[in-house]
Amino acid sequence: MDNFIIAPKQGVPFVSVANMKKLINTLGIEACISALVKCVEADYKRWHLFEKSARYASHSKDGVIELMPVSDGNMFACKYVNGHPINTKQDLQTVAAFGLLADVATGYPILLSEMCVLTALRTAATSAMVAKYCAPTNATTLALIGNGAQSEFQALAMKTVLGIRQFRLYDIDRSASEKTYNNLQGFNIDVVICSSAAEAVTGAHIITTCTADKKNAIVLHNDMITNGVFINAIGGDCPGKTELDSKILQRADKVFVEFEPQTRIEGEIQHLPANFAVTEFHQVVNQQVTARDNDQQLIVFDGVGFASEDFSALVFIRDLLLQQPEYQILDLITQQADPRNLFSVIRES
Repeated sequence: MDNFIIAPKQGVPFVSVANMKKLINTLGIEACISALVKCVEADYKRWHLFEKSARYASHSKDGVIELMPVSDGNMFACKYVNGHPINTKQDLQTVAAFGLLADVATGYPILLSEMCVLTALRTAATSAMVAKYCAPTNATTLALIGNGAQSEFQALAMKTVLGIRQFRLYDIDRSASEKTYNNLQGFNIDVVICSSAAEAVTGAHIITTCTADKKNAIVLHNDMITNGVFINAIGGDCPGKTELDSKILQRADKVFVEFEPQTRIEGEIQHLPANFAVTEFHQVVNQQVTARDNDQQLIVFDGVGFASEDFSALVFIRDLLLQQPEYQILDLITQQADPRNLFSVIRES
């Protein structure tokens, strides 16, 4: 089982929210993001080894509950995650998530972890990894449209990986922008709150859209967007939830996706013809295609989040636990002396 922490019959390591906080703060959030970028990129380089499928989704009028499975043949990962924008009205998070890593050879779970914070970190790491290839040369400014739970992580990832120092924030709820502004103080960056999306994108080299409403929306209109920018569109992540004017996609020089069968269902391209040309991003990482040919091109990443990124994040945490054992042991799997005698578990005093 890849030399993990304990024998499978001793219990399952569990990383709680408190454990995750200690792990990240000990390493440092920017160092954590930087390391995650390398993990996500390394797994994109071995994309062909993964057994892939679009995620399972159960939709309701207020949100969606999803399962995201993937395996590289040695380990299996699966994340439970929801998306309920209405939750904030009940003082609950839009997203709740946890993840499992298992040994393929035995089927035994080897790690259970919170994934609210970890998903934010891996999403930011993925955005920065993609931007490293797609952003125009010498990009300095990011417009961040939608300033909810993801926003600070996105900003710090772009700072850490690309050296971005100027951030322009916009959210329909100004208090969300103020929250983000306050949280980013002390990170040696310049943050400005804008009064509209159009103002925020003016002069930006990278535009990240990360809004929460479960509806087809136009957060960015075509006439707002100049040539030469990189649009990191990561808010549209389920059927009926989009952020971009379709004319932007049709006008773009290149549109990249993670796993095309999933993005066709959930991404910005869900409203476009089935033959609309997109490129899976692993082809860029593996140098099969170029992300950007010149600084005048309009490049779009239609990111919905894919299970391999969760796999990368869970393996990253597993390896981090070898250095810093911040976990608890869960009595999750029965551990009777005779593995065939399950009935003995309820008969033992």
